[in-house]
Amino acid sequence: MKYIDLHCDTLMKCYLENKPLRENDIHIDLIRAKEAQMMAQCMAIYIPTNEAANLYKVDAEPADYFRKNLEVYKRELESNKDLLAPVLNSSDIGKNFADGKLSSILTIEDGVQVDGKLENLKELYDVGVRLITLTWNYENSFGFPQSLDPELMKLGLKPFGIEAVKYMNELGIVIDVSHLSEGGFDDVAQHSRKPFVASHSCCRSLCDAGRNLTDKQLHLLGEKGGVCGVNFAPMFIVKDSQFTHTSDVVRHFKHIVNKAGIEAAAFGSDFDGFTGELEFKDCTGMPELIDALSKSFTKRELELICYGNALRVFKENF
Repeated sequence: MKYIDLHCDTLMKCYLENKPLRENDIHIDLIRAKEAQMMAQCMAIYIPTNEAANLYKVDAEPADYFRKNLEVYKRELESNKDLLAPVLNSSDIGKNFADGKLSSILTIEDGVQVDGKLENLKELYDVGVRLITLTWNYENSFGFPQSLDPELMKLGLKPFGIEAVKYMNELGIVIDVSHLSEGGFDDVAQHSRKPFVASHSCCRSLCDAGRNLTDKQLHLLGEKGGVCGVNFAPMFIVKDSQFTHTSDVVRHFKHIVNKAGIEAAAFGSDFDGFTGELEFKDCTGMPELIDALSKSFTKRELELICYGNALRVFKENF
């Protein structure tokens, strides 16, 4: 079964660790992904700031860091054009698949470089960005991240964030609420005219992590036509875990479908963005995971989870 994945951090490994995208020893490479029947992969350029910048030894400003990563991305597209093609319009995904190529959708994790300027959003769209995770773990011009402090968790989007949501709808950039505060989530739901996503999130009632979505959020996401991409990171599947069991991933999918509907479930692996181990190892294990899901869902439901729901959201946005 072909599939679409809403989030990975593989480009970060390509840039910081000089890993080639074609063939490597991390979660995703193009050779293995093609064998696993990947249809499309959202490729995130993660922008580290504050403590994260120190951790990764990044001293470049966000805009400069993005440009350097973009150069790597373009280089990988050029050197792998026999296997990989970019997506600028949702119709490109089907065309690329028919041509035997994987589709790459460029995304940003943490819109810090937008810096309160709508023209920066337009520039990002013009270079191919089609999804932005509004925040990571720090405040930026859009709003505030999830927090253990209930009062901070209630904080909504800033005035620019609301304006930006409307402009992203107009441009054709998918809004991603993963990492966002609950107040920010509610504001996106109120102001976005198009379906939005939680690209790499799980269910808080199954794993009590602030990054995961509450049942109320899942219900609202489903009402708005959005999707939740299930994150494979052990810590978001089972609290304090360092190992992800396939059965527990299936459990999160079943809960999303129960609370948000079958059209709200998708993959959001977070491959190459976490520590810990997976029972199904890496992208080569996607057929194994899909087979496990097939025990709980019909073929049509499985098609929606694997690619149909994500493709619908893309078509409604760009």
